[in-house]
Amino acid sequence: MTDSESSVRRRKPDPAADTPDVAEPEDDKPKDKAPKKTKKKSKKARLDEDDYPRSALLLDIVRVATFLFLASCGLSYLVSSGESFFWGMSNPPKYLKASWWSKQLTGPLYLTPSELATFDGTDATKPLYLAINGSIYDVSSNRRTYGPGGSYQYFAGCDAARAFVTGCFAEDRTPDMRGVADMFLPIDDPAIDRHWSAAEMAEMKKSEQEEADRKVQEGLAHWVNFFKNSPKYEFVGYVKRPVGWPGTEPVRKLCDAAVKGRKKRTVPEGK
Repeated sequence: MTDSESSVRRRKPDPAADTPDVAEPEDDKPKDKAPKKTKKKSKKARLDEDDYPRSALLLDIVRVATFLFLASCGLSYLVSSGESFFWGMSNPPKYLKASWWSKQLTGPLYLTPSELATFDGTDATKPLYLAINGSIYDVSSNRRTYGPGGSYQYFAGCDAARAFVTGCFAEDRTPDMRGVADMFLPIDDPAIDRHWSAAEMAEMKKSEQEEADRKVQEGLAHWVNFFKNSPKYEFVGYVKRPVGWPGTEPVRKLCDAAVKGRKKRTVPEGK
């Protein structure tokens, strides 16, 4: 063996080249390495993650809208006394009308009889008013009844309190109630009235007058409360009367229809 061959065989391998990689112990790893960067998610992945929150939001919106719709229907039903679920009321309550709120702020109107007469419905650009016992009400919501050609057209544009009690619409378009109680009084008939003494007759006539006055008051109060409490009609104001009224006018005669309703006294048994 030559010297050259011997030197080749004795040559040590290069440690850097032939030594296998050995994992470093965990404790020996450097601890100041920067954290690994996370991969940026794709657009599709982000959309997939957002699907649930968006659908939940839409569901919440539908729930709230459904609740508000049902609540509105229920409130409409209560306010309209069962007329409508959708606020389509033919005669909405006073507090749902802008005109009513306007009147609350401006205060009541004061109209003379001649001024009130211009609101009888002949002018379609004006509201329709009627008065009873001095109080004026807007009855525009019922023009078919109180307007021209209506069955109660005689009440429009005036205070016809007397007609409400007597039933004489055309004749008694006045608030003067003097003499109305006579319609509830019996007719004097000497042939029948002779069954009572003068004292008895005087006492009986006093009771009959009190009863007649009570019937007039009750009859008028019925209609006064009807307009006052009606959700259809708005209170507008008051009628201005001349000083000294009704003494400034002659006492009206009882209308024919009211006279015909009077009856004679009935003689009680034993008289």
